[in-house]
Order: sequence, then C-alpha cells, then structure tokens
Amino acid sequence: MTSKELLYVEDALGHEQYFQTKCRETAGQLQDPQLKAYVEQMGQKHQQLFQSFYNLL
Repeated sequence: MTSKELLYVEDALGHEQYFQTKCRETAGQLQDPQLKAYVEQMGQKHQQLFQSFYNLL
C-alpha cells in the first residue's frame, strides 16, 4: 500500500468514527422509536464500514 493510499484509509477511518459518534448521539436524543432504530442501524452500518476500512491495513 502506498503512503497516499494509507492516508486515504486513515481519513476514511476517521470519518467513519465521526459518523458512528454522531449516530449514537442523535439516537440518544430521539423519542420516536422508529426513527431512533433507523439512526441506530445507520450507526451499525458505519461500524461495518469502519471495520472494512480497518481490514485493509
């Protein structure tokens, strides 16, 4: 892996961590159960994406 590719993967990991955090925070503030479940699913998807990028290393 080139240094440029490594920087891209590191950047992607940071973005996915940020999105996970925001989904968790948002889900914690929601009252509507359906909307809360949807945002939690989005957070799980970002966790999966994080793991996919991490596995590239």
